[in-house]
Amino acid sequence: MARSRVAQSKKRSRSPEPAAPLRLSKRPSRTSSAKSTPQKSIYREADSDDDDSEVEAAAKEESGYEDEDASAVSGDDDDDDDEGEEDNEVFTSSEEEDEQSRKRRKKQPTKANGKTMNGGSASQAIRNRELWREGVRVQGDGEVIIALPRARSPGKTPYRDGALHQNTFLFLEDLKRNNQREWLKLHDKDFRQSEKDWKGFVEALTEKLVEKDETIPELPYKDVYFRIYRDVRFSKDPTPYKAHFSAAFSRTGRKGDYAKYYIQVAPGKTFVAGGLWCPDAPSVALLRNAIDTESGKLKKVLVDPGIRKHYLGGTSKDEKKAVKAFCTQNAENALKTRPKNYDASHPEIDLLKLRNFAMIHKLKDEEILGPKGLNNVVELFGALTPFITYLNSVVMPDPDQGNSADEEIEDDESQASEST
Repeated sequence: MARSRVAQSKKRSRSPEPAAPLRLSKRPSRTSSAKSTPQKSIYREADSDDDDSEVEAAAKEESGYEDEDASAVSGDDDDDDDEGEEDNEVFTSSEEEDEQSRKRRKKQPTKANGKTMNGGSASQAIRNRELWREGVRVQGDGEVIIALPRARSPGKTPYRDGALHQNTFLFLEDLKRNNQREWLKLHDKDFRQSEKDWKGFVEALTEKLVEKDETIPELPYKDVYFRIYRDVRFSKDPTPYKAHFSAAFSRTGRKGDYAKYYIQVAPGKTFVAGGLWCPDAPSVALLRNAIDTESGKLKKVLVDPGIRKHYLGGTSKDEKKAVKAFCTQNAENALKTRPKNYDASHPEIDLLKLRNFAMIHKLKDEEILGPKGLNNVVELFGALTPFITYLNSVVMPDPDQGNSADEEIEDDESQASEST
């Protein structure tokens, strides 16, 4: 019995110790982990930036403006100042960025499921910053309302037909600086008011022109005016609108092959013109044939007192000087060499080289605005009437003119036969 007890005691002493204390020694104690203060994650700030980027992305998706950027929210209208502010933001130090991000986290409410803690949408705070635009407000449901600007007040000078208002030129100046579709939509009232003013002027001019040239019919406004929209399909200039108003008058209105009276108004660039600008090849051939055979008719028109005074720089009543002034005015796309089938030594070679047959007179703003503007244009159009009549007699002769010419040829032939 004693031996068995000793053996059992030896077996007990040789048995290994429990493994649990060894495993516990390798694990961190629960009490120590509970008492230790968790350190701030180094990625927490990046997560905040990601949240900010998500808020900004949501705001851009809901915003109605396509051209917004950080500088636009600042409310500065000066492009140079915006560029400077962007450069300054790029070159700020990392400490300043950390400080700015901490301030941003304090000011912005925590985002949860696309909404802020105060119950608003995540993009509501950023959308409110769009109120820098004039006439823009945000309703309670988050809808952005843009109030259209009112048309300019006429001031002490009321609008009236037959007199261009100063506001029309102010609108054209603004359109030249802001030649964009979005801008014109916002200023549609100004555009409609200016277009109405121009329409009244053109209609009054049509009535006066019919009295000067009986061959011009009294056509409606839609047949003589040019729209303000540009065709940019084949143009290198992407601007969608013309920064001027214009109209052309002929027997068929602004279209057709007849010689035209033309007027174009714009601040500092108003002019009155008449004739054929870049006519087609058959018309040029007819004009060259008329110059070759009967150049005296064109020269007689060029020495007309009204044409010399208003369109040829007041040149003297000398055919050579008048022809030189006319050729100089149309030298933009004239031929540099003799035209085909004509000799270089032709006495009227300068006239034969022309491909434009037009005259232009520039007007100052004070000469076109106000009640005197209509009378000035009517006087200039009246001086052009002999020139327009000559061109139409060559390019688009009336049937009775052709018959009379044939009768004159027959009379000459009969007289020659009788003399023989």
